Amino acid sequence: MSSTPAPRPLSVAELDLDAPDGPVLGFRPAPGGPAVVPGDVYALVRLRGRPAATVVGTVAEGEDPAEVLAALARRRLSETATAPRSDAERRAERPASARREGARTEDRADGRAPAGTPAPPRTSVVVATRERPEQLARALDSLLAQDHPDFELIVVDNAPRTSDTHELVTRTYTDRVRYVREDTPGLATAHNTGLAAAEGAVVAFTDDDVIADPHWLTALTEPFAADPGLGCVTGLILPARLRTPAQILLESHGGFAKGFAPRVYDPAHPPADEPLFPFTAGSFGSGANMAFRAAALRRAGGFDPATGTGTAAKGGDDLYAFVAVLSAGFRLRYTSQALVWHHHRDTWQDLRNQAYGYGAGLTAYLTATLVRSPRLLPALLARLPRGLAHARTITARRGDEDGGGDGVPGEHGTQRHPWPRSLSRLERRGMLYGPIGYAKARATARSAARSAARSAARGQARREKGATAR
Repeated sequence: MSSTPAPRPLSVAELDLDAPDGPVLGFRPAPGGPAVVPGDVYALVRLRGRPAATVVGTVAEGEDPAEVLAALARRRLSETATAPRSDAERRAERPASARREGARTEDRADGRAPAGTPAPPRTSVVVATRERPEQLARALDSLLAQDHPDFELIVVDNAPRTSDTHELVTRTYTDRVRYVREDTPGLATAHNTGLAAAEGAVVAFTDDDVIADPHWLTALTEPFAADPGLGCVTGLILPARLRTPAQILLESHGGFAKGFAPRVYDPAHPPADEPLFPFTAGSFGSGANMAFRAAALRRAGGFDPATGTGTAAKGGDDLYAFVAVLSAGFRLRYTSQALVWHHHRDTWQDLRNQAYGYGAGLTAYLTATLVRSPRLLPALLARLPRGLAHARTITARRGDEDGGGDGVPGEHGTQRHPWPRSLSRLERRGMLYGPIGYAKARATARSAARSAARSAARGQARREKGATAR
């Protein structure tokens, strides 16, 4: 990077309190992580099991990390209680008379649904993967430990070069995980293959580099049972490790987290505090933690196969799906109770690739939206000036030239976190490239479809010729 001192590694932990000002109920490392050691600690704060906030503190040698972090947590929760709420947050906190259409798992202190809430629907969990069997095994172990009463687990092996994933799934997870192969590269294509194979009324998607909280799937899918107009639910993504400068800097830039307040986005009632709605898809959630009503996603046309990792577009497949479902008239809900721990990539080059890919994915998904839904063009053009200003803000350099300031993980959306100029330039270059990348990916997809059609036609001709000869 440069001569700027690298940020210090942070331990990652979970702290459980009995109440915002109550005693400590539990303290432990993040799932699968090393023990907490003296130094900087990043902690998820739970209230009787319910994710409520994050704090960062420094624990000196000989200090009790639970007590140090609990003091910070009580202060943070006190500040959160008095903070103003957005329009989308208020919509998620409807009165009891309206809960029939939007029951809140946030109502109970333990994060479970209120008494009388319908059971979560039958769900298919899709994990797309490519040549990462060790990470996949870790993810599958956490997914098989879910407390959801009725779900199936599908692994989509995307354009595999080896048989490692097939062997892992069919040998280690026999009868517990369904294996599906998809030879066309691209995350969106893999997700569409998973959607086609899914038998559940709800289809949840996550990545092979996460560890899912045991209550993740239940919290992610319960809202569908209560709200027939709900098309999508997204959840909280927190870092599983903060050991390398790249991991810390990504989380300092906001990571994947979208906060702890519940939100509902309703196309029938656009949020007044989000003038770019629905084209601010990045605020809705991320692909590592999302679920769709299967009928709604299919009605919206699924994922655009010319978007996503593994294509020339670099990303944007999840963002496209969010906007497509909203544009079809369905609501989208965000809940922090549906938690997964994400293993951020750990090298500087990984972070450079992500910065470029985020920028490219943003404009690629917008291009895809307009190509597939031209009726949205007037709405997008009306929001374009504010959109350009927003893009400049989210890609602005903050902190030192290469070191990114103090490297302390920040709060999503504050725009105070460090982000070096070199990564800002990459994001903006990615934004310029996104429409070109989408056009390339779309051309590749058309060419592959024509090739497949020709192969199918030749095969049919051979079969017919053989039948005639007989």
